Amino acid sequence: MTNMPFFTRDGDTFHPTEAANGPWDPKSLHGRVIVGLLGFAIEERHSGPEFVPARLTVDMFRLPTIDKPIEVTTRLVRDGMRIRVVEAEFVSGGVSMARASCQLLRRTQNPDGNVWSPPNWDAPKPADIPKPTDPRLGMNGKWATRPIVGHMGSLGPRRLWMSEVRELVAGVRMTPFVHVATGADFASPFANAGDKGLGYINSDVTIYLHRLPATNWIGFEVVNHHATDGVAIGECWLYDEQGPIGTATVAALAQRKPMAKPPPP
Repeated sequence: MTNMPFFTRDGDTFHPTEAANGPWDPKSLHGRVIVGLLGFAIEERHSGPEFVPARLTVDMFRLPTIDKPIEVTTRLVRDGMRIRVVEAEFVSGGVSMARASCQLLRRTQNPDGNVWSPPNWDAPKPADIPKPTDPRLGMNGKWATRPIVGHMGSLGPRRLWMSEVRELVAGVRMTPFVHVATGADFASPFANAGDKGLGYINSDVTIYLHRLPATNWIGFEVVNHHATDGVAIGECWLYDEQGPIGTATVAALAQRKPMAKPPPP
């Protein structure tokens, strides 16, 4: 990738670039890079080809700024034959900003028999969808999208494809897990935006995966949004071009000043 990465690296310290800023405050980090970097550190230090990162939960309780160095500490909580549990902490400028818990499960064979599951979605392939003309749909080059149905300002079903166009860490190829971890934060605006804009900021992201994506395009399908007293939950089913891979769920709280109404695709 030739675009500016989200982070540069100096040993165990990560430095945000200007591309890592978020929509709520141009001087703060985007949630996607927080989730992505925690997933990156967990996978780099504790994963292996025999394990699947089946669940990653990230709590985001402070908003880091882009001008401070970042360290990610990890701790192996359980290292069993079939299950590995890892905790991680995102520290910016010496202050804890977010934390993660990841459950890695050993690959094996499915048991005999059949279990019902929802059918694969009937979405067209990304290559068959025209590139959108409005750059704001990819937050002006932070990622690429191919809208399928609906958009963040519509009331109704929403589906799209998303692909990464930047390295998370300079010089390091995005693995399938880092790819989906970085993109998963999009479940919050995609599920929680309404006809008057995005009025919720997510405080967490939880990803469940039964397999890693095999393609660069990740599909998002909104399947749930509910809110009461300023507290919202949202959920997207996740796909690659071969079929379902998992889910991304978020909790979010109302912002007093909603973001401007997002443009239609």
